[in-house]
Amino acid sequence: MPEPSLHISPLSHLQRVAAALPSYHLLTLLSPANIDDSIVRSLAPRRRLQLAFHDVVEVTPDLIAPTGETMQAIIDFGRSWTRESPMLIHCWAGISRSSAAAFVLACDNNPGREQAIAEELRRRAPFATPNRLMVALADDLLQRQGRMVDAVARIGRGVEAFEGTPYQLPVCF
Repeated sequence: MPEPSLHISPLSHLQRVAAALPSYHLLTLLSPANIDDSIVRSLAPRRRLQLAFHDVVEVTPDLIAPTGETMQAIIDFGRSWTRESPMLIHCWAGISRSSAAAFVLACDNNPGREQAIAEELRRRAPFATPNRLMVALADDLLQRQGRMVDAVARIGRGVEAFEGTPYQLPVCF
């Protein structure tokens, strides 16, 4: 059986990436106004989790920020993933929320490897800028004492991009 992998995609490439996978589990991270997007509704994953929040890195009036409950739901979804099929993670642009979720799931499976995971994320996705608030919340939940936050800070902001391109990240390091 091939190693389990995380497939990260912007919404615009989601149907193409999903069609290339024989089966998959789907994690959708979109803003509240976009959560019912017809592209997402047309897919048939084995399991799905849809979460609606804005791509913000601090609590902002009139916007829905990710919370500890949001991140716990992502972690729980990852932990219930049987890995017989890949995990497909997407957000609007495939840069921030989906990259943060992939980083969190890989870190959850590989305690102590936070920096190596961040470096591999940067190598595979030069444009990725994992959402710092999501990472900080997960760092607290996973009791990593700031290692996840520090790892993302060390790789810095990704190259400027309107939208990312699909990429894969291993779940085992």
